[in-house]
Order: sequence, then C-alpha cells, then structure tokens
Amino acid sequence: MKFILAACVTFLAGTFMLSDQQAHASSIQMVPAGNRQKVQPKIPNGSQLRTDAQKTSFDKKYDKVRDLLQKDKKLLAKIKDAADTYSIDPIHMIGAIVGEHTYNINVFDYLQTYYTKAAIYSGMDMKFAYDGEDISEFLKRPQFESCAEFADSYALWSCRQAVWKNEFQGKTVDGKSFPRDRFSKVFFQPMYAGQTFGLGQISPLTALKLSDLVNKKSGIRKLDADHAAEVYNAIMKPDISLAFMAAMIRKAIDDYRDIAGVDISQNPGITATLYNIGDSDIHAAELKEKIKKSGRVVWPQENYYGWLVNDKVDDLAAIMEADEATSQKRIKQANAR
Repeated sequence: MKFILAACVTFLAGTFMLSDQQAHASSIQMVPAGNRQKVQPKIPNGSQLRTDAQKTSFDKKYDKVRDLLQKDKKLLAKIKDAADTYSIDPIHMIGAIVGEHTYNINVFDYLQTYYTKAAIYSGMDMKFAYDGEDISEFLKRPQFESCAEFADSYALWSCRQAVWKNEFQGKTVDGKSFPRDRFSKVFFQPMYAGQTFGLGQISPLTALKLSDLVNKKSGIRKLDADHAAEVYNAIMKPDISLAFMAAMIRKAIDDYRDIAGVDISQNPGITATLYNIGDSDIHAAELKEKIKKSGRVVWPQENYYGWLVNDKVDDLAAIMEADEATSQKRIKQANAR
C-alpha cells in the first residue's frame, strides 16, 4: 500500500512538473521576423571612420563578405556543421559574420588567411595582464572571493567581470589606479589595439566565458587565461572559432527564452544584435523588467548591425540555399555513376 501511495505521489509530482514545463513553453512568445524599426539605427562613428580610412563603403564591404561566403563552399560546410551541433539555423552565423565584416573589419580574401594568422598568434609568447600584473595574480585579490562559488565558466567570468566594474574600473585600489574601461579591453588585449579577433571577431574574454559550453558540445579543450596564446588560437582558427560563434548565439537564444520568455530563434537580426553587443543574459534580464513594467509583451529591438541582417535576410538565406542546391546536385550525380 505504501508503495502504491508513493508511486501515486511520484506520478502526480511528475505530472505537475510536466504541466509547469508545458505552461512555461506555451507562455514563450515568438519574436516576429523582420525589423521593428523602419529605418536603420545610427551607425557608430567608429565604424564610419574605420570604413572611410579603408577608402571603401559599407555597401562594398557587405558585397565582399557576401561574395566570399557564397564562393567558399568549405567555409559554408563548416558553418553548417557548427550550427547543427548547437541546434541553430546557420543564417544566424551568416548574419553575425556579415555584420562583423561590414561594420567592424574588412574580410580577408581567403579563409586560409585566418589559419595563417592563427598560427602566428599561437606561436607568440604573450599573457593577459595589466601594468605588470597578470590576470591570475589579479584574480587572487580578495574582491574576487565571492566568484569562487561558480563552477561554470560563463558564470565564473561574468562574476569576475562584474567585480571589475564595481570594484576596480576607474578606481584606485591598494594604491594602484585602474582605467575607466572594460575588463576585456584592460586585461585581454596584451599586444594589439583590437579587442576582437578572427572570422567571428570574438574577444578573448567571451571565449573564456563560453569555454565550458564549447567543451561540452564540441569537445574542444577548455581554455585557460594563463595560456593566452591558446585562447588567441581558438578565436583565430576558423575550425575552432565557429564553435564559439555558434555557442554565443545558442546562449543568446536560451537566455531570452529562459529569462525574458521570448523566442528569438527566428529573428537573425536580434541574434546578430546580441552577438554584436554581448552579455545576452544581462540584456534578457533588462527586457524581462520592461515586460513586467509594461504588463504586455515587449519585443527586443535590433541595433544598426542587426537591422542590416534582417534587411538583407533573403539575400543571405540565398547563400545557404544555393549551396544546398549545389550539394544535392553533386549527390545525384554521384548516385548516377
């Protein structure tokens, strides 16, 4: 009798749990496709100045990266594989690559260039440090003790980033002055002016945050801040950096679903926006507050970068469709032999 009662309790508990999960799933609101804003938001002056200095235009840079993607079948195959691993539509990765290379840097003419640069970076003797204090020593300061409770790399490095902002940024601590600047810029660009690198323009700090997820899903060895060259190799080498790109997009989709209750998986302009600005968990929490205060659904807004992706989404989708058609044709030809 006791066994039967226990079984009934277990069954009912499982039923209620399933009902809660179903209720949560049904409450998730799908973000409509397309842009919420009729005109493109203002493009930052920095992007304009870099483009002017290169004696080119945003339209030309867009055309260049789109054409590269269209021609490079090996790269498209790698993008598809990474997207499949993280259960996302490859259009999200295409959008992120196009946005980065339209507004932030010029795409190289060949994918091999990224492999070459990755090899150069990985062979250098470098470390993450500021003013003679390397990152491992800096993180031993008592202000970071509260972060020790976090095992996951994303939570751990997010905690450290928050401590930096609250306790060190723009302040003098123990007689040492620290810049009023981002954690990623102060400690994670030891030799170069840029803060993001590679095909996906990923920052070393972002890679360290996503290290556990990428290790779990892709089997790529976990990154260590004490081995800066390995971090740079990971974000410079396309085979590895594409996994970090996909992980970042997957994390953004999950954050907005779990925190804000909205599904952004069908809107590549929103995922591109979050890829551009980072910290998707923070922005999802901000959206949740907006929804709570308004008492109605509030859709996330695309920035200038995401606006372009949504505006060009048919053009970008055609890249994948053309590649798929070519692949199917090759399969039919091979089967006919």
